[in-house]
Amino acid sequence: MFDPNLLQKIRAAFPRAATDLNGRKRAFFDNGTGTLVVAKASKAEAKARVDCSANTGADFNESRKAETVILDGREAVADLLNASSAETIVSGESATALLFNLSYAVGRALTGKENIVSSDYEHYANISPWQELKKRRKIQEVRFARLNKDEGTIDMDHLQGLVDAKTKVVTVTAASNVLGTKSALKEIRKMAKEVGAYFVVDAVHHIAHGPIDVQDLDCDFLVFSGYKFFTSHGSFLYGKEDNLRTLKPYKVAPAPDKAPHSWEWGTRDQSTFAAVHGVTSHLVWLANQIQHHYETDFTHYADRKRSLKIAMDAVEKYERSLSKAVLYGFDDLQGLIDMQKVKIYGLTDLNRLSERDPTFAFKVENQPDEKVVDRLWTDAGIATRAEDFYSRAVECYSQQTMIRISLVHYNTLQEIGTFLKTLGKVCKSNR
Repeated sequence: MFDPNLLQKIRAAFPRAATDLNGRKRAFFDNGTGTLVVAKASKAEAKARVDCSANTGADFNESRKAETVILDGREAVADLLNASSAETIVSGESATALLFNLSYAVGRALTGKENIVSSDYEHYANISPWQELKKRRKIQEVRFARLNKDEGTIDMDHLQGLVDAKTKVVTVTAASNVLGTKSALKEIRKMAKEVGAYFVVDAVHHIAHGPIDVQDLDCDFLVFSGYKFFTSHGSFLYGKEDNLRTLKPYKVAPAPDKAPHSWEWGTRDQSTFAAVHGVTSHLVWLANQIQHHYETDFTHYADRKRSLKIAMDAVEKYERSLSKAVLYGFDDLQGLIDMQKVKIYGLTDLNRLSERDPTFAFKVENQPDEKVVDRLWTDAGIATRAEDFYSRAVECYSQQTMIRISLVHYNTLQEIGTFLKTLGKVCKSNR
């Protein structure tokens, strides 16, 4: 899907794809912690910061322009997600903040007898806000569906057994930020709807890896963060119009009562909206490069919505080739599954690569995680890290940390080759 010429253009769109701020050549494999910023986003952000620094709500030019930039950004996010309108898009400081605000709004209508169901590979941003309701005695418990540990997937039978008539929210990540596993969202949605529960999706990790259609998913809420999506910090939450209208979020008294403004705390940052609009512009550009491959695909979408679906579908297909290379190797290089001292967590089946994002957690036998990460960096310029990644999954495998690499569409086979070659040497080394 991405020929060498196009991949070169993609990397050129990201000023730090090849070298860091000091000019060191490196491969950036830490995208799960935060992606590199695309130039279209950074330029749009800087321009909006200067040209539209005035607050909204006044008659003069800078104020009016700020309103336009914010609306344009909302519409871009709505098109990215195939949301029904810009009014369904709420912005916030972070996904954590948005999920806390959502949990408070849901909790205000509860009796203390309800439960919330989630999974054992969630990020704590999608755990602690719901556990807070238990602490405040707004719900009885938060239940966690266990994992099939051999493959890093949710035990769907266990999840089904946790959902009952008292379940108020079923909330899962679209893809694990440690294991890379994609959740079976439509199947989980069905479980939630059968008992009248809200279905909430944490798309923070998956947003950069494939197309999302909130109307097709029929989710009640979905959240993602800009810094995991080629732009700056700041996050966005989609909510069905009825939910945004009927739930009562905490807000200051003079704030508007109408969504999305009733859900937003404080003055909006116009540059955040300009930046995310810049990301969608990059994706539209990408779609224009490859749309001849999609003449009969995604025709039920129109204009920018179709372009964004084409671009993210192409990204997903390209990244599948990266996943295959990481796991199975290429050009006589061993992949992770053939390195005897490497323990991989998550799906490795060649026939199931469509069920995962290109995110891989592993450990090297008899070598501390930080030592391996340091060798990858000092010996080959592979930028990655080892930690718990705020994920419950790490605990479920009885580990304190794991090494993680996470790739996106500006990463290359050549970079993966360098990684595999270096890791192979590390595995054979005693130092």
